[in-house]
Amino acid sequence: STERIMLVFYTGNKSQDSGIAEMEELPVPHNIKISNITCDSFKISWDMDSKSKDRITHYFIDLNKKENKNSNKFKHKDVPTKLVAKAVPLPMTVRGHWFLSPRTEYTVAVQTASKQVDGDYVVSEWSEIIEFCTADYSKVHLTQLLEKAEVIAGRMLKLSVFYRNQHKEYFDYTREHHGNAMQPSVKDNSGSHGSPISGKLEGIFFSCNTEFNTGKPPQDSPYGRYRFEVAAEKLFNPNTNLYFGDFYCMYTAYHYVILVIAPVGSPGDEFCKQRLPQLNIKDNKFLTCDEEDGAMVYHHAQDVILEVIYTDPVDLSLGTVAEITGHQLMSLSTANAKKDPSCKTCNISVGR
Repeated sequence: STERIMLVFYTGNKSQDSGIAEMEELPVPHNIKISNITCDSFKISWDMDSKSKDRITHYFIDLNKKENKNSNKFKHKDVPTKLVAKAVPLPMTVRGHWFLSPRTEYTVAVQTASKQVDGDYVVSEWSEIIEFCTADYSKVHLTQLLEKAEVIAGRMLKLSVFYRNQHKEYFDYTREHHGNAMQPSVKDNSGSHGSPISGKLEGIFFSCNTEFNTGKPPQDSPYGRYRFEVAAEKLFNPNTNLYFGDFYCMYTAYHYVILVIAPVGSPGDEFCKQRLPQLNIKDNKFLTCDEEDGAMVYHHAQDVILEVIYTDPVDLSLGTVAEITGHQLMSLSTANAKKDPSCKTCNISVGR
């Protein structure tokens, strides 16, 4: 049978550990198996010899983030990583958002322990070290993010175009090497750490926010002085599906929402259907498309910055390319931007 347990931190220090009583050796866990991995839990099981098995009262689990060159060596240095669980039938579920983060590589080792009358433990040798990686946010987690984003989306404003800013060289290259069609590329790692679209979904980023006073796209951009503008109905219509992708901020007062527009039945649509909450294109808090008097009418949320990913190639002949008159505000760039893990508005209660 599978039992679910909540682990507690074991804060024993090295001097206490070395003073643990030596008695008949306890069985050492081997052939460790990790399964049912989510963004903040996993199941663990192992084999062990039957000798002295009935003396085991606890399992010690040493769980560590796998070090990488970019990790902050001093972060959480004082937090013990050894976890103590009562000996329960295996496999055993390990969960806890305070020490497990999504899409993160971990190492894990196990030892068996026998608690003595005086509170000390007799322990086995450590098992071999196993590596595994936690999963992305599930649809359930993304729906929690979606609900948080809906709270602050604000009233809806009209829009008529989607636009994409780039450098002149990008558009020249598109014309010369891609037959005039902008090509989808893999989304970077900006936004929530557990986002299932980062590093996986292919698409083309567009903006659709308008200036409150003009109803038109802003003249400033962090992404280049040239702008491709296309009528909204060319990309977003009843033949496309709309998905919620992410909600985040970068230590700023304003928040970003990532939406995905995918032509029905396209590879991008199939990818999103498995992983992302789908939105009703006529009725949602972020971006709507509806028909009024025979014409398509579009609205976007006022109080979040929308980043729209379109999953198919887009031909430049569908719109126009022109130079913008405003500034290139690099500070607004979201390329590989890290989400603020402490923001109460845009974080959910699973691993960061």
